[in-house]
Amino acid sequence: MEASSHSHSTMLCLGFLGLLCVIMSPALCQAVPTAIRNVQPGDCTSDQFYNIATFSCNPCSANAVSGSGGLTCNCNSGFVETDFGSPLVTCTKCDSINLLVSFDQTTCLTCAAPNCTCGSNQVREENFIDHTYTCVTCSGSTVPNSIGNQCVPCQQTFLANNCNCPQSDQSGGLCFQVAVEAVSSSSIWEILYLYTSYQACNSYSNVTACQLLTNTVILNAFSWDSTAFTYYNRITNKFLPQLFYSSQVQLGSTAPTGLSYTKNSQVQFRIVKYDARGAFLGWENLKSGTLQLCSNTQSFLGAAFKFGTVYNLSCTLQVSDLMLKVPEPVFYELFLAYTDSSGASMLWPIPVWNQNLQASTSSYSTQAIRRFFLVDTLLGRQSSLSSQPSYITVATGFNLSVYLPTASPGSQPPFQLTVIYERITNLSGTVPVSFGVSYTQSAGTYKTNTDIALGVLGSLGTLYAILETSSWMRRSGQQNNGLMVIVKFLAFLSGSLANTFFLIVLGTAIYWLIAFKGQNSTVTVTLPPAGGKVETDFITYLAIAFALKTLELLHLLVTQLTVTLFLIDWEKSKEKNSSGQGKYRKSNVSVWRTILVANEWNEIQAHRKLSPLFQLFFVLLLLEVVGLKNITGKDLNLDLNPASGTYIAPWSIILRFGIAASMWLAVGIIQILFFIFIYERFFEDKIRQFADLCSLSNVSVFILTHKCYGYYIHGRSVHGQADVNMETLLSNLQKEEENLCPLRGLEPNSDNQMFEVLLSDRVREQYEKIMEPLQEVSMRQKAGNEKNPFIQQRVKTYYTLNRFLSSFVDHVYKDMDYIVKDKLFLESIADIEFQQPIEKSFFYTDDRSRFSRTLFYGNELTLLLFDTLLFCIVDLGTQNFVLATIITFAVQMTVRLLRLYFGKKNLSTQTMVEEIFLI
Repeated sequence: MEASSHSHSTMLCLGFLGLLCVIMSPALCQAVPTAIRNVQPGDCTSDQFYNIATFSCNPCSANAVSGSGGLTCNCNSGFVETDFGSPLVTCTKCDSINLLVSFDQTTCLTCAAPNCTCGSNQVREENFIDHTYTCVTCSGSTVPNSIGNQCVPCQQTFLANNCNCPQSDQSGGLCFQVAVEAVSSSSIWEILYLYTSYQACNSYSNVTACQLLTNTVILNAFSWDSTAFTYYNRITNKFLPQLFYSSQVQLGSTAPTGLSYTKNSQVQFRIVKYDARGAFLGWENLKSGTLQLCSNTQSFLGAAFKFGTVYNLSCTLQVSDLMLKVPEPVFYELFLAYTDSSGASMLWPIPVWNQNLQASTSSYSTQAIRRFFLVDTLLGRQSSLSSQPSYITVATGFNLSVYLPTASPGSQPPFQLTVIYERITNLSGTVPVSFGVSYTQSAGTYKTNTDIALGVLGSLGTLYAILETSSWMRRSGQQNNGLMVIVKFLAFLSGSLANTFFLIVLGTAIYWLIAFKGQNSTVTVTLPPAGGKVETDFITYLAIAFALKTLELLHLLVTQLTVTLFLIDWEKSKEKNSSGQGKYRKSNVSVWRTILVANEWNEIQAHRKLSPLFQLFFVLLLLEVVGLKNITGKDLNLDLNPASGTYIAPWSIILRFGIAASMWLAVGIIQILFFIFIYERFFEDKIRQFADLCSLSNVSVFILTHKCYGYYIHGRSVHGQADVNMETLLSNLQKEEENLCPLRGLEPNSDNQMFEVLLSDRVREQYEKIMEPLQEVSMRQKAGNEKNPFIQQRVKTYYTLNRFLSSFVDHVYKDMDYIVKDKLFLESIADIEFQQPIEKSFFYTDDRSRFSRTLFYGNELTLLLFDTLLFCIVDLGTQNFVLATIITFAVQMTVRLLRLYFGKKNLSTQTMVEEIFLI
């Protein structure tokens, strides 16, 4: 209702205004604004003019067409024009056969001489008084102008022949004293202008002709064997542009010294331009989009000349669009603008390398040139300059190379431009183009230093592998070097060399992070070029480190899964043996305590000092959310969150690994330190708690990682019995808290419960003798009842081994006794035992819980480095931190499940506890 009322009011108002303007004044009616069509002068046809009063196209009068600019009309040829300033002119035809229209089309003229047709050397002289015209012959050194109404001096090259030049001496509107050489070319451009420009430059020092000839040489971008270059080499006058740099001097020696650029400063370039016909178009500052055919924002394109930024922009363009954008080639010479030590403004010409010409066999292929173009549509035209070209030439690749340090370039120029041209014959297709800026510098002593570090660390790693192999041979009782010794040596060597190569690549990455990204003033360091020797070696070393670390992890898993473990139950039977001496009888001691300890052991097998899930989450948070990945680009920016639309430099393999590996190691190390010094101390220490559980359960753990070497956790209860009720258990714990009972240690007045064990051959032989009956039992005979002889044999072996090991620990066997001692400092550092257990075994006190090396807990460094390398390798292959996180987590979980599954199976088999119980 409101809208209807408003519309009605508006109509009444307009009606009132219309009536008012009719009564009072028509001018008032014209003042009412109305919308008009958007018509431009270019929209009018050839027989229309543009009316600037009504902004519309109006038809011209009869026999008239649109004039220059489209704002007026002009009469057709043969008509006299009556013009009073109006666009609508009156056109009158000169009807008589003897009448001609004057040159200015204002009157009809009658021929005043017998011959009314002027010759080629005559002009028409018009008399407006009596409206007549006559033909006058041009004399002396004059010729008719192009219109034919005036005699003008002939072209300078014709003066020597009194303006008469034989046709054989004419070319391109010029006359030469020698016969014109035939230009063997299908290009109409070369046919019309090549020889003419050569003669005008050579004979008359015509500057424009010299420029045109030089441009034609550059247009032949694929060979030095062109006719244009032959002509160019014949000319020696000083007006011929310099095309080459001197081949007798090094380019770097021509460059200015003392050039220095600060971080992210803009490099200033100047360019001089010429059109295709040699006209000088002037100087201008190099703008961001002048040489870049691809379109983008000014800030994006301007990043190309920000010092220290590796730049690359590529796109695919329509050939037809290129021909419209560049109808004729423009030629450029590039100069570096700088200020010398005296403060004077100077220019240094940038060397240009045409990669297509460098591939030729000419002696000029090694020389840099100075001039180049972007797109050429002229050389491919054949019939006329307005015809469609058969091909065009496009600069598909530009690369500006910057060599550091710019202050002392040496033999290399600080700046040089490389151009790649491509001949395009499919004018309806597309063409890929690119523009890039790269930075290089001398490798210096970097490669040598890396090789030295690799040699030294590799030698130390090999020596350490030899030491580990020697220790393994001692602990395994190996006297001779066999195949197993070689396999173990290679396994230990893979771990040592994996750490060596990891240190090399990590040190390399951190070095370049600090050296390149840490530059605050003058920029003197750049990253190694992509695909260069340094980057290739880096990728190779990284791949080797990952492969060797994978082998080390597999060796670790195999070693841990082949550990022999036995749980010694100290609990004594509460019933006396009524079946006679030496005869096996059933025990009424509960097996649940042993199973409890075995279950706890199984749970801590994959226990680690860090949380893999937290590790992955926090590293991904730092890299993706905080934005640390944004400082891995090949530029000097340290902006963690760059604005949208800004240029993002391509990421560096070295920097990306450096950031990813550093963050992974930093988060991992912080977790480990927190776990060791805070969490385990104030909250929960599962390794120590396992030893406490053994004491409460009255169960000791005997672990053999080698034939004669292993670990012992003394879990014998100081109270004698552990299978007691709750009241007795609490009472026993109270006594321990009040120091009313002996310490839990193996020796009197000692609380050392963990030991490294080095067994004598006699103990090992007795152990194998006890276990020998089990090896004769078929592993297929698992089902049955308690009367099954195989089950009875396993039970008997279990109790026999339990009795032997408990007696051994209690020093019952004097010929198989042991000594408790501390390791020497060097033995502890090198993880080797110098003294062999000939008569007595050795129990070395283990204050650092070294038995955890049979668990993931004691091999955290190996696991951390493997996770680091896996995460970085996946990221470098996929360029995606999120995907690398997912894959790393999947591999971690797979390794953990394998360790738990096969570790549990190994525990059940070796202890015979669960196997007997399950049957």
